[in-house]
Amino acid sequence: MARLPGSGLAKGLAVTLRTMTRRSVTRQYPEVQPDLPPRSRGVIALLEENCTVCMLCARECPDWCIYIDSHKETLPAPEGGRPRARNVLDRFAIDFALCMYCGICIEACPFDALFWSPEFEYAEYDITELTHERERLREWMWTVPPPPAHDKGAEPPRELPKGPRSPAGPGGGRAR
Repeated sequence: MARLPGSGLAKGLAVTLRTMTRRSVTRQYPEVQPDLPPRSRGVIALLEENCTVCMLCARECPDWCIYIDSHKETLPAPEGGRPRARNVLDRFAIDFALCMYCGICIEACPFDALFWSPEFEYAEYDITELTHERERLREWMWTVPPPPAHDKGAEPPRELPKGPRSPAGPGGGRAR
C-alpha cells in the first residue's frame, strides 16, 4: 500500500497538538513530596543492636564504601564458665559518594542490622560530607517500613514448627 507523502509529518504534528492542549502535571518538589513506590530504595539504615561487627557487609561491598572499627571487650563469666570476648562497634560509616546502592551489604548481613530506608533527601553541598556515621544511619532506621504481610493461603515458613514434635529417638526424631 502506497503511503501519502508527508503522512508521518502529519502524525507527528497531531501528537504535538494533542500534547500542547493538555494541562501539564508538574509537582513543585519541595512543597509537594513525591509518591514513592512501596519498599523503594533510598538510603541504608543501621540497627546497631543487631550488628556483631562480623565485617561481612564491608567485605562483600564491591565499592569498599563501608568503614567499620571495633574493639574487643571481655564479659564476666557466669558461674563455672570462662569469660567471653565480644566485639564492640566503635565506628560504622558509609560513604554515599562511593556507594552504588546495589544492596549487597544488606543481603550479606546475617543479623539483619542493615535495611533500606525510603529517605532520599540526604544531599550535601560538599562531597566529603557524604560519609555518614552510625548516628546518622541510626536516625534513618526509624523510617524503615515494616515488611509486607504474608499472602493469604501461603505456606508457613520452614523455620516454624508445623505441629508437635515427637521426642528425639534413635533416628533423630524426624522422618526424612
